[in-house]
Amino acid sequence: MSTITLIFIALLAFYVAWNLGANDVANSMGTSVGSKAITLKQAIIIAGILEFTGAVLFGDQVSQTLATKIAHPALFAATPEIYITGMVTVLITCGLWLQIATSGGLPVASSHAVVGAIAGFSWVAGGESAINWSSIALVSIGWICTPIISSTIAALFYSQIKHWILEQPNSIVRLQEWIPWLSVILLSIFGLIVLPSLTQPLTNYLNQHIGLNLPDYDIPLFTGALAAVALTVISWRHLAAQKGIEPLFTRFQVLSACFVAFAHGSNDVGNAIAPLATIVYINITGSVPINGITIPIWILILGAAGIVAGLAVWGQKVIATIGENIISLEPSSGFCAELATATTILLGSRLGLPVSTSHALVGGVIGIGMVQNIKSIQFRTLQRIAVAWVITIPLSAILTAAIFSTARIIFL
Repeated sequence: MSTITLIFIALLAFYVAWNLGANDVANSMGTSVGSKAITLKQAIIIAGILEFTGAVLFGDQVSQTLATKIAHPALFAATPEIYITGMVTVLITCGLWLQIATSGGLPVASSHAVVGAIAGFSWVAGGESAINWSSIALVSIGWICTPIISSTIAALFYSQIKHWILEQPNSIVRLQEWIPWLSVILLSIFGLIVLPSLTQPLTNYLNQHIGLNLPDYDIPLFTGALAAVALTVISWRHLAAQKGIEPLFTRFQVLSACFVAFAHGSNDVGNAIAPLATIVYINITGSVPINGITIPIWILILGAAGIVAGLAVWGQKVIATIGENIISLEPSSGFCAELATATTILLGSRLGLPVSTSHALVGGVIGIGMVQNIKSIQFRTLQRIAVAWVITIPLSAILTAAIFSTARIIFL
């Protein structure tokens, strides 16, 4: 493969990441903007930093799943050029569909698009047996469970905050009592799911070269404990200057939004870069990846940069849909929705499942609405979102199959 061709394919992956950032990053910052915790400009800056970090440090697991487990790569071992062509058509299809959805302000699931696209070209190229139906079934179960799990976590958490803090006559005093526990819950979720992977090299070095015998979770737990204490102290100082309770929750909501941004970058960057990583692997080795691949750091950085660029230029439309057009949110309810979303998505990333961030956050927002008042939920907006979710898979499969069939006639 020529250098020019490879550059063109990399630009296609950047284009997909661009559209993914414009559409899906609203899932991390939509509720914060909707509750007025932060401005749109602040949301773009915060999300840009955290999305990039999550994608680079934690984005390879989902990328490997998409690259090797949706289709049966072994069936293309003798014809790697067909697999390359198919992955290029996946990039084209996903980029086009995400751009169309973003222009209409619809938070579609990019994981739906890429899985449907891979299945579409695989069927045309190798028949039904070329699709790994067991993996698709597992991913589909994850898609179904994601909004259920997220809405349940959000509803349970918000109902407790509502009962023990918001509805109490001395809510400021009750919140002061709860601040340490809220800090611990928020930081423990992030610390237990993410930090072990990031601190494992440091733990291994200290054990091997310094002679310590630290368990895998000692450093993450110590880091989380320090952060929880710091957040508690900062919140207590801020509490003394507040006359209302919701302004204080803006600090917790912004922090939870940061976790969602990190989680989104770690999970959804694979939707943009997995096809490119597969193509680069085939170009270097001359063989189709069968059991797994190592994602080069430059590909992770390319995908992360595309996500940030797309968010900055086109992200405001979908942010408005998520943050303002489903239910009316305040910082306390937005915090609970984002905490539920981050928990669900980070677990998916650790398991290597391309779960849907839009499923998780919409589920979290619905969970809040069920606790507040089910009549407050804008079901017309939910209907539009659900239709977009449902049609994404067959539409991506059909479009990819058509593009792949045309490309095979012309180029192969």
